[in-house]
Amino acid sequence: MTAPPAPSSAPLSGMLVADLSRVLAGPYATMLLADLGADVVKVEHPERGDDTRAWGPPWAGDQSAYYLALNRGKRSLAVDLKDPDGLAAVRTLCARADVVVQNFRPGTAERLGLGYADVAADNPGVVYCSISGFGPGHLRPDRPGFDVVIQGESGLMSTTGTPEGGPTKIGIPLADVLTGLNATTAVCAALVRRATTGRGEHIHVSLLNSALSALVQVGQSALVTGAEPERVGHAHPSIVPYQTFPTADGDIIIAAGNDALYRALCTVVERPDLAEDPRFRRNADRVAHRDILVAELTAALAKRSAEEWTALLSDAGVPVGKVRGVAEALRTADASGDEATMTVDHPVLGAVELIRPGFRFTGAAPQHGPAVLPPPLLGQHSVEVLRELGLSEERITALVERGTVVQHPVH
Repeated sequence: MTAPPAPSSAPLSGMLVADLSRVLAGPYATMLLADLGADVVKVEHPERGDDTRAWGPPWAGDQSAYYLALNRGKRSLAVDLKDPDGLAAVRTLCARADVVVQNFRPGTAERLGLGYADVAADNPGVVYCSISGFGPGHLRPDRPGFDVVIQGESGLMSTTGTPEGGPTKIGIPLADVLTGLNATTAVCAALVRRATTGRGEHIHVSLLNSALSALVQVGQSALVTGAEPERVGHAHPSIVPYQTFPTADGDIIIAAGNDALYRALCTVVERPDLAEDPRFRRNADRVAHRDILVAELTAALAKRSAEEWTALLSDAGVPVGKVRGVAEALRTADASGDEATMTVDHPVLGAVELIRPGFRFTGAAPQHGPAVLPPPLLGQHSVEVLRELGLSEERITALVERGTVVQHPVH
């Protein structure tokens, strides 16, 4: 199967990924694999496609922002898996793929003949990643695993919010994103091992395990103490000051993670007495007298703007930042030269701005900017992919004519 051209320096250049996933965790993982240079073929339902195609508003033209966020760098094969010929084409795709990623409900892939055992029988070196909500070993593994459910079940929600308020959902689907990152990490590790051993791998990644592993020090505190961690809102349970503060015109975050940084903070805010006060000299003292110190610092910080304090504290080496809105954060990063966004040439929408991946390469980068395939239209590459799989023109025409395969008219 001939992949579209990718920079030869891209780490996964030449790798073929069969993306049988939908919604967020799986598509996020396969998008990252595409960012690393892989040829990702997104298999979609011929009528509705990925669920997120309908998850609007907001919309960019007739494309949902949700779908655009998760599917750059891919090609779309819209095919009905209930049709034996359509299913056979996808089986051929999986037999030739280096990586298969799926998040069907438990048992569905096996019923379709697309489970690991079926794919590995024809493709023993395949790296096969199964993504689920709760994992195969969990009681009731067939439970649907939506992000908000996992945030509650994992304890993430209980750690988020203020002491006086109830558990709060994190503003982004963090369990899904973490699962996508874990899947990408595991897939890349399996590909490295396969390069020396020739062995394939069946990887299981669940939203619940991804969220539980992300509890890090908060989870460890619960194990050490046997008690439920308390919600601390914008503050930190073990470090003071390490929280948001209001200024004359907006909020800033100060993270004085050690005694030296705290003393530097006191100098900048012109309160050297707070550094010498025995109640605040050491971090443990500051934690014990948190409310008193925070009140003193809040009064001092109210005298200047967020921009002024950010500059002054940064010059002094104190970790500080403004609390920004999402659009402001992206524009600020772009203006600083960080290139947080990129523009792709969409076949219907024209120039579309997308958020770049979180990694950068010092050498020639993998796909970036205009070279990146835009999030595909439903079935945009169906005929192209089927030709690469070796189907005859007559067979492809028959599949399209009976609706088993949908080919978007944009070429």
